[in-house]
Amino acid sequence: MGFADILERVGSVGRFQVIHICMLAFPVLFMASHNLLQNFVAIVPDHHCRVHFMGLNASRYANITSQPQAEGLLRAFIPLDRDRQPERCLVYSSPQWHLLNLSEIQGNATELGTQSCPDGWTYDTSRFKATIVSEWDLVCNSKSLRQMVQSVYMGGVLAGSIVLGWLSDRFGRRTLLLWSHFQMAVSGTCAAFSSSYPLFCFWRFLCGMALSGIILNIFCLSLEWIPMRVRTMVSTYFNYSYTFGQLILAGIAFAIRDWRWLQFTVAVPFYVFFLSSWWFPESARWLILNGKADVALKHLQRVAKLNRKEEDGEKLTTAILKSSMEKEISNVKGKYSVLDLFKTPVMCKTAYCTMLVWFSTSFAYYGLAIDLQGFGVDIYLIQIIFGAVDIPAKLIGVVTLSYIGRRFTQGTSLILAGSIIITNILIPKDMQTLRTSFAAIGKGCLATAFSCCYLHAGELYPTVVRQTGMGLVTTMARIGAMVAPVVKITGDYVAFLPMATYGGMAIISGIAGFLLPETLNVPLPDTIEEVESRAKRGTEKDAELKKDEIPLQETHMSKMEQTI
Repeated sequence: MGFADILERVGSVGRFQVIHICMLAFPVLFMASHNLLQNFVAIVPDHHCRVHFMGLNASRYANITSQPQAEGLLRAFIPLDRDRQPERCLVYSSPQWHLLNLSEIQGNATELGTQSCPDGWTYDTSRFKATIVSEWDLVCNSKSLRQMVQSVYMGGVLAGSIVLGWLSDRFGRRTLLLWSHFQMAVSGTCAAFSSSYPLFCFWRFLCGMALSGIILNIFCLSLEWIPMRVRTMVSTYFNYSYTFGQLILAGIAFAIRDWRWLQFTVAVPFYVFFLSSWWFPESARWLILNGKADVALKHLQRVAKLNRKEEDGEKLTTAILKSSMEKEISNVKGKYSVLDLFKTPVMCKTAYCTMLVWFSTSFAYYGLAIDLQGFGVDIYLIQIIFGAVDIPAKLIGVVTLSYIGRRFTQGTSLILAGSIIITNILIPKDMQTLRTSFAAIGKGCLATAFSCCYLHAGELYPTVVRQTGMGLVTTMARIGAMVAPVVKITGDYVAFLPMATYGGMAIISGIAGFLLPETLNVPLPDTIEEVESRAKRGTEKDAELKKDEIPLQETHMSKMEQTI
């Protein structure tokens, strides 16, 4: 008898599991609000250099400088760009009053004496009251700092997956979930009241760490209290919770146009989640494996009571719990490290391919999802489109995963996403509807790939190194998400380079996905030796099939000759 049998005795799918999963899903709704918050707090409003109109009264001065596209006297101070709009980063060294008398300016006005904005910038506040860009002038020579905020945040997610993951295994899932909720609430609140750019980055880094701890421990607490037969359904439920969270973010951001209040609003719910998380019982599996069978017994009896199986719960003893978990305890005592993933040929191939798949999926996904303003469409509308497209995409993914296979779903979705992203580069910018449609389809394909990543990788790695392998690939995903905003900066020098990089990496990783073995309806491997032996048997089987084909071909040829 294993832990699954113990769970069946106290109720594996009952009232406790329903309440447990629903409460765990609520924070998932707000994860997108932090992952994609950059799209709204770092919006670049229309702006131009701040100028001083000598000799004009204050009311007229205010009327002119409040409109970045203002004409009239502004033309004497700010040159026009190629699109006949005021330059964002340049101002004339001295007023060019003669330009006010010309209906058309021949040539490039920036050929006249210009300089960088000496007195800062004036921002259009008609649509966005305040953003971190207007707060700390993250424009012109400092515009790369805007993308760095997201990289710092994803760096926190990476650090959290390493640090909080280790602490979770040592101190328990519930304890770290409580701490992560508290850290997210406090760090998010402090970020909303940051007085400087470096301080804002610091608090966002801590938010990223907290988010990683929340994801990890929600994942563990959900899986360790439900049976295998409902894991796919629960995973789909969590995936759709994140999808609807993207739609919630669009609504909140539409209603709140000030970045400080928006940051504060998405942080406040985590105070509630911190308080509600005290209800969760610690993972009984973790407690038994860490020598706390007596505490695990109390939690199991509590679950049995909620599931109306109190009599069955009373029959359990610590001796029964320990004896039923002997195999799991022996596996925990075995010493395995990351290096064990690279010591045998099949395991090494699996590790390299899954690392590439996870890195590229996250890299391309956040490359598309982070800088929505670059599509030239209403940012709230495109956030809704990008969120809504995940609904059919993930549904199609569930169908193909269940009936065709993991390898097909993983490889096809990535290759299709990469091809669409690269094709979108060739579409003219004035065809915004078509470009947005292609981008949405590409993002949907990447959402499908993301859904497949967790399932496929979890089935590829054997039990003794599954946690180690999943830790490795999730780390690669965090690195991909961290690098994506940095690559976006290269677009300032070569416009098509970011999208070409995102699409190219998706196609390459899709090909790598097809090199992985299929795991649909295949029992989970327990040891590295089992993985190697399965691959060897598959190779021998293919060789036998080829040998059988040769006599058949010879027989067919002899019959042809006799006929002739």
